[in-house]
Amino acid sequence: MTSLQTQSIAAQAEWLERWSNGPTEGEWPILRTGAFAPDWRLLDHDGTERSLSEFWTAQPALLMFWRHFGCGCGFERAARLNAEIHGYRDAGLQPVIIGQGEPERAAAYRAEHGLDCTILCDPDHDAYRAYGIGHWNIERILPDAPPEYWHHPREIGVDFQTQRRADGQPLVDDPWRAVNEFVVGTNGVIRLNYAYQYCEDYPNPQVLTTAARLS
Repeated sequence: MTSLQTQSIAAQAEWLERWSNGPTEGEWPILRTGAFAPDWRLLDHDGTERSLSEFWTAQPALLMFWRHFGCGCGFERAARLNAEIHGYRDAGLQPVIIGQGEPERAAAYRAEHGLDCTILCDPDHDAYRAYGIGHWNIERILPDAPPEYWHHPREIGVDFQTQRRADGQPLVDDPWRAVNEFVVGTNGVIRLNYAYQYCEDYPNPQVLTTAARLS
């Protein structure tokens, strides 16, 4: 068994455990516009240690704190990012993803979705928490879920995970972790905090690119 397979199995077990426990961290106060962005150090998808500040030193950065690597909303954001990325770069905006997977899983996700930007790895969710990104409640993740999902029983999670695994999209990591995107200026100050209200609340790219031009 490869390390990638081992990590995927562990991440699926983590998803089921977290699903069963429900959201435990609550919705934290997210860093607001005008705050200094924490300069966290994380491994990238190649396993190289990087600092967040290197992405905003020469130009504004778009820090995209991602949903888990099995989330359909993340797949849709990846498709949108691929369609929008040239516009970001034309505006001088440097996109970087912060995800929950280890380097091997991040590299596989990046290749699968054809992403042309760095993915930084935060499997312990420390950077998420440093930026104030906590847990969503179920209505912000599965608003159309039937009532039997509302109390996130383990057996529902097992069935849900089995179905997604059969579709080739296994559920992994933390199902409750919220998402957020930040435009950070070259002074390290957050120019825009785009706080998703629900899983599919993707930003208008012009909001991001205009913030970059104004920073």
